Amino acid sequence: MEGVFWLFIVIVMAVIEIITLGLTTIWFAGGALAAFVASLLGANLAVQIVLFIAVSVVLLAVTRPLAVKFLNKDRVKTNAESLIGKLAVVKQEIDNLNAQGLVSVNGQEWTARAVDGKIIPQDATVEIVEISGVKLMVKELVK
Repeated sequence: MEGVFWLFIVIVMAVIEIITLGLTTIWFAGGALAAFVASLLGANLAVQIVLFIAVSVVLLAVTRPLAVKFLNKDRVKTNAESLIGKLAVVKQEIDNLNAQGLVSVNGQEWTARAVDGKIIPQDATVEIVEISGVKLMVKELVK
């Protein structure tokens, strides 16, 4: 009877994965499939449960990062995320302690802060390292 249960879990998880396409349940379908095979080979319920958990965790830990990387390789950065790595010009001196700083990138002005905490003078060229809320985190380019 456990075999039918595990087969049911495999089918349910596969259907959920097909509907959502979120790489969330396929790992558990793999674990349930391993438990199903174990039940066919006569393993007791405790072994089946341990096998389900172990296989699911291993599949999740090992293959999910690879799958996400493979599926996101052609992803185009959009909106603010596309600014990371670009150059900007300081329009107002960047001083983290006084909470001031403004840069211009792609014709738009953004509030900016220095990632290293140093004061960056006006008209300096900076590289956008990350985005924190609505602020660009920048580092000065050494001349």
